[in-house]
Amino acid sequence: MAHYDLIVIGSGTAAQVAIGQVRATGWSVAVIDHRPFGGTCALRGCDPKKMLVSGEEAIDAAARMAGHGVGGDLAIDWPSLMAFKRSFTDPVPAKQERRYAKLGVDAFHGLARFASPDAVAVDGRTLQAQHILIATGAGPIPLGIPGEELVSTSDAFLELETLPRRIVLIGGGYVAAEFSHLAARAGAEVTILQRASRLLPHFDPDLVGWLTPRFTALGIRIETGTAVTRVERNGDGLQVRASRQGAPDLEVACDLVIHAAGRRPDLGSLDLSTGQVAVQDGRLQLDAHLRSISNPRVYAAGDAAGVGPPLTPVSSHDAKIVAANLLQGPSREPDYRGVPSVAFTVPPIAAVGLSEEAARRSGLKFRVNAASTPDWFTARRLAEPVYGHKVLIDERTDLVLGAHLVGPNADEVINLFGLAIRHGLTAADLRSTMFAYPTGASDIGYML
Repeated sequence: MAHYDLIVIGSGTAAQVAIGQVRATGWSVAVIDHRPFGGTCALRGCDPKKMLVSGEEAIDAAARMAGHGVGGDLAIDWPSLMAFKRSFTDPVPAKQERRYAKLGVDAFHGLARFASPDAVAVDGRTLQAQHILIATGAGPIPLGIPGEELVSTSDAFLELETLPRRIVLIGGGYVAAEFSHLAARAGAEVTILQRASRLLPHFDPDLVGWLTPRFTALGIRIETGTAVTRVERNGDGLQVRASRQGAPDLEVACDLVIHAAGRRPDLGSLDLSTGQVAVQDGRLQLDAHLRSISNPRVYAAGDAAGVGPPLTPVSSHDAKIVAANLLQGPSREPDYRGVPSVAFTVPPIAAVGLSEEAARRSGLKFRVNAASTPDWFTARRLAEPVYGHKVLIDERTDLVLGAHLVGPNADEVINLFGLAIRHGLTAADLRSTMFAYPTGASDIGYML
């Protein structure tokens, strides 16, 4: 039986960071994944999605600037755009294979499961380890409805060779918002069926309200307070049935249904009970050091850990914490202060720190600087009708408690607010900073 200092299950961001750090100290390492090496972000998530958004941004920019010095018709060529995306994603697995070989990491392809508290079985072999890191990411939550097998995943959407004419998205969070904008600008008829009372519930409701007209301008149909009850075949297409609060039941005919109703840690195939790894309600039971409370050999990081926000930088951060705890003993704890979050609609919407509601619940005394500002130069030069901010500042300390942005450059400028929150910069510090002008960052002083 092969023995390793560390076995890593999964090959995404958390796995890559942890492997690099422990291998640098001479630890023997094995990595296992039943999917192509690279993980969700590089192959099935943020990176390929952003590659596709590049085409959408070009179309939107041309539409906004029509009559302002730009003429001619543009359209998304979906197969070509998908080929552009694959120019990034296709080389990733082989690149990871080469990296592991160069590092001296043993790489295994197959579905991993615990064979004992200190061993993992894969592809007919059993590997023993001093430590095991679960970095398997997340997968779609079960919908629990008839016809669920007819619903495609976001992974499948990112591999579509042709774009269906009619698309229904179940859910109204990040995935639904981003994919609906992309598909609509590519010419699809899009319907969003959201159980909650509004879109993008993780973002400030005022800013979501300022962004929503961009959905309607694209012809995206939004049905909130709507629970999907069944998906069934209808000739060559599909029929989605849903119930609505205080309204008649709904039926929507379409060609593709996409699951956008949330994800949870992907743990189902690991046989955690055999590994004596405690789990409750589908989540690993971890201590403050990201270590299993029942099996101290086992750690988790990223979406599989389910402790911090489900974002790629958090996966990287978790992996650094786990590596330090493995190498130096369990003393480090993750710190999720100032982690920005962005939905890459066009234009994007972003947030970091406390929401206004959370700040009020906390009892803090703070001021709110909020405004919709499409007349500011940053928006006007792009003919962008959506631009606004909401910033929360502690009255006592002058620290930034939270920042919420929508419009051009929101996905970049939010990082400066994240920097301020994580490192204790005050509103006065930000106001006294000289940013290049005219840039999105040069608006920060007026947002405070």
